[in-house]
Amino acid sequence: MSGMVSEPSGQAVTGAGAVLAILRDGRARTRAELAQLTGLARSTVSHRLDALMSQRWVVPTEDAISSGGRPAVAFAFNENVRVVLAADLGATHARLAVLDLGLDVLAERAVELPIDAGPEATLGWLVGAFEEMLAETGRDLGQVCGVGVGLPGPVEHSSGRPVNPPIMPGWDAFPVPEWLGERIGAPVLADNDVNIMALGEHWTAGPAVDHLIFIKIGTGIGCGIIAGGKLHRGAQGAAGDVGHIQVPSASDTVCRCGNVGCLEAVASGASMAAALRAQGVEARGSRDVVALLRAGDSRAAQLIRQAGREVGRVMASIVNFFNPSTIVLGGDIAEAGEHLLAGVRETIYSRSLPLATQHLTIRASTLGDRAGVIGAAVMVVEHVLAPDSIDQAVTVDPAAVG
Repeated sequence: MSGMVSEPSGQAVTGAGAVLAILRDGRARTRAELAQLTGLARSTVSHRLDALMSQRWVVPTEDAISSGGRPAVAFAFNENVRVVLAADLGATHARLAVLDLGLDVLAERAVELPIDAGPEATLGWLVGAFEEMLAETGRDLGQVCGVGVGLPGPVEHSSGRPVNPPIMPGWDAFPVPEWLGERIGAPVLADNDVNIMALGEHWTAGPAVDHLIFIKIGTGIGCGIIAGGKLHRGAQGAAGDVGHIQVPSASDTVCRCGNVGCLEAVASGASMAAALRAQGVEARGSRDVVALLRAGDSRAAQLIRQAGREVGRVMASIVNFFNPSTIVLGGDIAEAGEHLLAGVRETIYSRSLPLATQHLTIRASTLGDRAGVIGAAVMVVEHVLAPDSIDQAVTVDPAAVG
């Protein structure tokens, strides 16, 4: 049972991790309030707090709370006690961030970084960049509680290893968590880049949004799924691979995965750039397509609008099946704004059941380019600060149990 230990009688008792979970909402509380919330004796709460304060997870607040008598000391979650490192690696570029435990960004960096350079070159650069960014914030590796990494390909969640990633030569089965963990000295969690973007967007949207679909349209197309407030990865971590669903308009088009007719083959940034090059227009990738749109190029506008329709056709089936409350569009092509959104909305609303779209919101990402690093940090923080993890990290006096 998460965050619980047992009395000799077998009755479950809330552990230090569960006390911390209460304080993570940002509100300071007294021993009496924590005792009321947990059902524990005040002496037990005091021992839990002592254990948390010994590692500075919790600190007394500067201002005591008074109810007319002697001021009572309140305790708050210490968001600055550790930092999180986050990396969102794409096909051609990367975004890195150092964040505190409240997910405030302390340092950030965005660079051109081709993923096909291979794992050791890419991750080696990552370690060096993280060390430089930590120095900028006055921190060091000893204060890092975890690292979150998003990768642009399928990732086996249990191991954090890429599995036959089509645009990542040399990365198949590479031990990303182990390789990075040895050099940084902290636990490393890796996941598909769209999954972490979905986590970031859900964290921003808040707990009221329990069912969310995040669609990333960039060099490729991927989908992250929040179901019942939790990230849904599927049995092997492959859930959300909508880019390789077959669509009629691509029946004769070969996809980079080797199949024919994939959505990605006609609606991704890479496919649009290729279509523009075939017309004599210089376009290397997704960002060039959007830049051409903003410069008034009608061919780019038509391609983006049609890509929105194609994505919408696939998403209409998913809306009918999954019934999300929110669909969020992210990735480089989402920077096209209403040109893309209009095409997506057009086909979703015309092809989905009225009940499924009655309260459906379809919008662009709130976080934009930051969705991945915020989501990677969410993934790490929820792992590191899980009640069981905190209970293992702190030492609770056995005499305090009860």
